[in-house]
Amino acid sequence: MDNAFRKIDIDIYDEDVLQEEELFDADPRDPAQVLDDAKQRQNAVRGALARSDVVGALNIVLEDAPYGSKVEEAKTVSLQTLLTILNTTKATEIPGVIRSLSLDGQDTLMKYLYKGMAMPGWGDISGSILLGWHEKLTEVAGTGCIVRTMTDRRIV
Repeated sequence: MDNAFRKIDIDIYDEDVLQEEELFDADPRDPAQVLDDAKQRQNAVRGALARSDVVGALNIVLEDAPYGSKVEEAKTVSLQTLLTILNTTKATEIPGVIRSLSLDGQDTLMKYLYKGMAMPGWGDISGSILLGWHEKLTEVAGTGCIVRTMTDRRIV
């Protein structure tokens, strides 16, 4: 039996099909500049962590997060930077740190937590750390944070 007809992408013939890049405004910066910005933020986060400023470090990495399909390397650098912050934060400090974030910062943090959980083997971080942050973030920000993260088309 011939199943080749199932492999045809019929959406290419429909001019009204919704493209992913139409769902949100793309980052106007050049991908190389986005990567440079992510590396600069990584260095700034290291400095903030050296001063034990976890809130400042989180604000640095969560502001102006890289979005879009052409900035994958910058997304990886940003995720690694965030995971470093999560690893170095004491469990007792987490609720206070989360409360100090803005609503958008909390939503972006949730996006990064889900991205970390989606990594094969959860990358360089233990699952208990990601789940612990998720639990505390949900307690502070509520389930609305999860809903906003799941419905937002901008993927970190």
